[in-house]
Amino acid sequence: MERNRKLLMVKLAVAVTAIPVLLWAYEYGPDPGHCGVPGEGASCIASTCHTGTANDPNNKGGVSVVFPGGMTYLPGVNQHLTVTIADPAATQQAWGFQLTARPSSSAATMAGSFAFTDANTLLMCSQPNLAVFQAQCQNAGSDSCSDTSTSCPSGYTLEYIEHSLTGFTATKGAGSGSYQFDWIPPASNAGSVVIYLAGNAGRPGQPTQDGDHIYTASYTLTPATFGGPPEITPKGVVSAGAFGGFTSVAPGSWMEIYGSNLSATTRLWAGADFTGTQAPTSLDSVTVTIGGQAAFIDYISPTQVNAQVPSSTPTGAQQMTVSTPAGTSSAFNIIVNTLQPGLLAPSSFLIGGKQYVVAQFSDGITYVLPPNSIPGIPSRQAKPGETIIIYGIGFGPVLDAGNQNIPAGTVVTASNKLANSFSMNFGSSSATLSYFGLAPNFVGLYQFNVVVPSVANNDLVPLAFKLNGASGSQTLFTAVHN
Repeated sequence: MERNRKLLMVKLAVAVTAIPVLLWAYEYGPDPGHCGVPGEGASCIASTCHTGTANDPNNKGGVSVVFPGGMTYLPGVNQHLTVTIADPAATQQAWGFQLTARPSSSAATMAGSFAFTDANTLLMCSQPNLAVFQAQCQNAGSDSCSDTSTSCPSGYTLEYIEHSLTGFTATKGAGSGSYQFDWIPPASNAGSVVIYLAGNAGRPGQPTQDGDHIYTASYTLTPATFGGPPEITPKGVVSAGAFGGFTSVAPGSWMEIYGSNLSATTRLWAGADFTGTQAPTSLDSVTVTIGGQAAFIDYISPTQVNAQVPSSTPTGAQQMTVSTPAGTSSAFNIIVNTLQPGLLAPSSFLIGGKQYVVAQFSDGITYVLPPNSIPGIPSRQAKPGETIIIYGIGFGPVLDAGNQNIPAGTVVTASNKLANSFSMNFGSSSATLSYFGLAPNFVGLYQFNVVVPSVANNDLVPLAFKLNGASGSQTLFTAVHN
């Protein structure tokens, strides 16, 4: 919604006479009230902000928003939203939007609040039918906003989030433009909430007010409920199933927790849940503790939660709980071992009653398996001398180049190496490992770059490993052919 920079007018209704007051601020999106809320200003195309085509199906474009918790919200729990404006027309290469949230029972009142998370968006604040105020990121030259004090003044009860001048410039280009920001739902159950959204696909170059494609959309979110305190199923905690599914865990390994009322929403973690390279210990108010330590959480649902055991968790019998706003589960007793290694070998790789390890070639597409053994999976046997990549969890501490430990819950950004000794065999032949440590850009995932040794052609080559002198407990196979 590109427009020439303008001064914002505050219209204060006073008895009979309206006295204009000017607020000296620059803004690049529309005035508040042009995103389709019933009873507010007309859509931008109808109010002559822009001239062009409104919601023309021939444009084959649109505006949309992604909600991390699906079409639900948890009262008071932040949602990081992404708005995308798309238009395939080559003539449209500049983007803008405006969005607000209202209770379905009253379009004239606000549902929650907004916060910009980078310089590409700004907050517009309004008193209903009275006034306009702008809050903009004061750190517009950086990738994130360090000033968290900018919010709507007292009395400005209606909020709108929209693109800023920086955002308009940064998102120019063909195809689509996206913006991200936070919505904080009402602190208590407000019933259904309607998100109103308008987007503009404009012409490239200097901003104009003609030739635009204006799109609108609305979404209705319902409040999520926990249903009661969380309950963990008996025998309902195992290490990650695709990596062996052991009944014990280890510091740094991943575990799967099964039960009921574990969460009111279903989702994986997202980038906005991280603090720098630190993984979250809470998703949508769901937390897990084991041995008195807060675990890192990457997935939640009403019946399953996936969590990583903290590095500082004591070994031996430990108690684990899941907590939500509805309460805390009864303690589940689980054994924490120093090491609990397992290689990636899901049930989908069980072929002819034999469990194959997941191994990939360097193309990241083709798997080491007998050809065509799993429909739709590109596969072939490995050749001696080729390097294949195998993944695992629970292999214990690693050290970076500075001999420093990389703790659990950290996105790996540097090369590292297992602190304990490690070896791998194909049948009776020892393999050379060019890398054995945590996988770059992941949390708690180990990567093994393995040079296939010289073995006889065989689609059922036993694959085994030793960690710190102890043999792994999985029975696994791979396929090797010259």
